Amino acid sequence: MSKFSYINIKKIIRYVHLYGINRTVVKIKGTSHSASQEEFDGKKWVNAKCNNINSENRRVAIIGCGNFAFTNIAYYLSSQSVSFLRATFDIDKKKSLSLCRSYGGLYATNDINTIIDDPDIKIVYIASNHATHAEYAILCIKAGKHVHIEKPHVVNQEQLDGLIAAMIENPKSKVYLGFNRTKSSLFGKLQNILESETGSMMINWFIAGHKISDDHWYFNESEGGRVLGNLTHWTDLTLKIVKVENAFPCTIIPATPKNAKSDFVVSIIFNDDTCAALTFSAKGETFEGVREILNIQKGNILANLTDFQRLSYEIIDKKTRISLLHRDHGHKLNIVHSFVDSLSDKGGESVKYIDATARFFLAIQKAVVTGETVKLTL
Repeated sequence: MSKFSYINIKKIIRYVHLYGINRTVVKIKGTSHSASQEEFDGKKWVNAKCNNINSENRRVAIIGCGNFAFTNIAYYLSSQSVSFLRATFDIDKKKSLSLCRSYGGLYATNDINTIIDDPDIKIVYIASNHATHAEYAILCIKAGKHVHIEKPHVVNQEQLDGLIAAMIENPKSKVYLGFNRTKSSLFGKLQNILESETGSMMINWFIAGHKISDDHWYFNESEGGRVLGNLTHWTDLTLKIVKVENAFPCTIIPATPKNAKSDFVVSIIFNDDTCAALTFSAKGETFEGVREILNIQKGNILANLTDFQRLSYEIIDKKTRISLLHRDHGHKLNIVHSFVDSLSDKGGESVKYIDATARFFLAIQKAVVTGETVKLTL
């Protein structure tokens, strides 16, 4: 047996332990999806196996049909409704077709206007490359559709201004964000625990991310690098812990080695005197995927959250430990929550929060790129 096959078999076994059988199976299927080579002619492929093209049950479109859309968005939506998918869009016809066929969608396209002009699409999940998230979201919002935008929802201030303007002009269109970890069951427990104490906090995140090459598309100038591509998860989590009303103005202090693209430390001093340190490292392979450790102290509470699978906390003399059978990053609840709320035209994030969390991570990106301290006032 080759080393390659041995490593992959070992990883499959480990993933079953971490995520369960079904989740591991769809991750394996995702590799076949990514390698799919079949295309369709013209701008649209219609699924002949779907008898009713105008089915009212199929109200979802997916923009950007990569591995995340296949193994997360479509996978979890299919657990909610087997006939959820109406349309898929990707500039790569192969991916659009593969996802549509695999999840029983009505049609696949590589023409964005086909999605925008379809009145039967209720909500659009956007998981394309980062620089296009806001562009597609604005088009969908103006067309009267709800949108679920995977992180980051913008890559610059101009996009943020455009997104906010579209939301204000089209208040009936709800905007949901793909910051899934806030929907993790253990993160919810931690937030409730922290509410029992008052005052400022000391927060420390250590994140070991996937190692990617220097020519990866994340590092294209327009895409925002590892800060917008990855760290936004934990900047948003930190803002959720501190709360917007306590956070600003804040001071952001970077520590980035010269020419480093994936290794940096960011320290933040918030308006309520809470201090947070976010360390992002990608110096080698992480066999079990992204690793995340949070340590936090607030008053008499000392807490640790590890990989969204284990939570331990102490309140003076009392110790509590909670362990889940599998890691829960909140993907299912976050994705399904947007779908369920959209069907009744409710929920969504406020303009205030979408603005705050975006301006926060854009300021952090500026600090990391320039190596200079940034003061952010909303």
